[in-house]
Amino acid sequence: MSAGTILVIIIIYFGVLILISNLVSKKSSDNDTFFKANKNSKWYLVAFGMIGTALSGVTFISVPGNVGSPESQFSYFQFVLGNAIGFLIIAKVLLPLYYRMNLTSIYGYIEQRLGIVSYKTAASIFLISRTIGSAFRLYLVVIVLQRYVFDFFDVPFAATVLISLGLIFAYTYRGGLKTIIITDTLQTFFLVSSVFLTIIFICQSLDLSAIEAFEAVKNSNYSKIFFYEDYLKGNFVFKQILGGIFVTIAMVGLDQDLMQKNLSCKNIGEAQKNMFTFTGIFVVINIFFLSVGALLYLFATKNNIEIPMVNGVARTDYLFPEIAFNHLAIFPAIIFLLGLTAATFATTDSALTALTTSFCVDFLNMDKTENASNPKNVKNRHLVHLGFSLLMFLVIIVFNSLNDQSVVTMIFKVASYTYGPLLGLYAFGLFMKSKTVHDKFVPFICIISPLVCFFLAKNSAVLFGNYVIDNELIIINGLITFIGLLLISKPATSQTKF
Repeated sequence: MSAGTILVIIIIYFGVLILISNLVSKKSSDNDTFFKANKNSKWYLVAFGMIGTALSGVTFISVPGNVGSPESQFSYFQFVLGNAIGFLIIAKVLLPLYYRMNLTSIYGYIEQRLGIVSYKTAASIFLISRTIGSAFRLYLVVIVLQRYVFDFFDVPFAATVLISLGLIFAYTYRGGLKTIIITDTLQTFFLVSSVFLTIIFICQSLDLSAIEAFEAVKNSNYSKIFFYEDYLKGNFVFKQILGGIFVTIAMVGLDQDLMQKNLSCKNIGEAQKNMFTFTGIFVVINIFFLSVGALLYLFATKNNIEIPMVNGVARTDYLFPEIAFNHLAIFPAIIFLLGLTAATFATTDSALTALTTSFCVDFLNMDKTENASNPKNVKNRHLVHLGFSLLMFLVIIVFNSLNDQSVVTMIFKVASYTYGPLLGLYAFGLFMKSKTVHDKFVPFICIISPLVCFFLAKNSAVLFGNYVIDNELIIINGLITFIGLLLISKPATSQTKF
């Protein structure tokens, strides 16, 4: 498929999103609409749309690409099982808490439970983590679009990033969450459709029926799910499941982005129905992502397709786009492009909305009664939204300038490290009812914990007899934070015992 054809499809795609945004926000674009979608979202739309937010362009191209590694294969599904358990815990423990307190920003719980400094610390952790994580997800997909589209037109990388973020800003700055609920539903439809259709197209190319494709994947060298032979390795089954549980609790249940969608439902019952439905879809769709990966490698082997090289290094992230754009017919290529675009921008638009909400509520107090009627609030919200768009642009430019995959990957991992202190803060608040903390010391605990974890992760093989710390690091991170909070704790007053 030519670069010009790809560009036309992208323009039409965003034209549809901007049209939807204008229709949705035509009646109302105030802060209640932007932050909470007027508390009137349909649970089934939220459940389906959350798939596009929970998955990303990284999942779309990296999970299938990683299947080719003998140490990986289908091992990611171990982590997904942990994710599913984590989602159920969120539905039964955290969502009832958020609804009972009628929160706009979920970090309002920390303010009432531990104090204003702890509250600002939790909100800052989210802002830093989400900005880095979302920028990295967008970066990985923009470099794919740059390679296969915009290099053809001699468009600079910085311009590609700016255009991408400008388009996202255009359809989110007015309607916010209310727009996101609708556009993410559409984008998830493209994402899910692309996965199923890609499997069909590759099976046709390999002359395999559905049953034959299943047998081919099962009998291939890519389909091993459970790794229980060596507990020292990062792919060990119980490490992956435990890591999946706690990563989900921290990076979903304690993350304003995904929780903001849940809080837009009418009541706790609908929010829980949304979460249960979402969990089922999430597990199934990840099975198909892994199946796509196995089929891609079978296709590549049959057709002698090499994994694309970048700076002399094989990049499995490029295998899916390489096959879709250069070795399949035009319709499969279009389907892949729509799926990749949907996966990426459903994540980024949601993150920008959540970042704007958190900053406006947690730092500008726009949800306070005395500020709610301020006529400048909507204008200020637009400026905050623009500010985070520009910040994400700068972060992506820094990623690109590093031009070192190991460094960039480490920066991405740092974002997940920062959720550990959130896990510790909420665990302390929920389980230590009789205690609160000396508030002013909390930021130091939340800085020390990730630093200790970074040291442990870098030296785990030496310190613990070849044991490799992987996804369970977030548990250690949260535990260290929890212990630190105990050290600075004091008896709680009656107002903080909830």
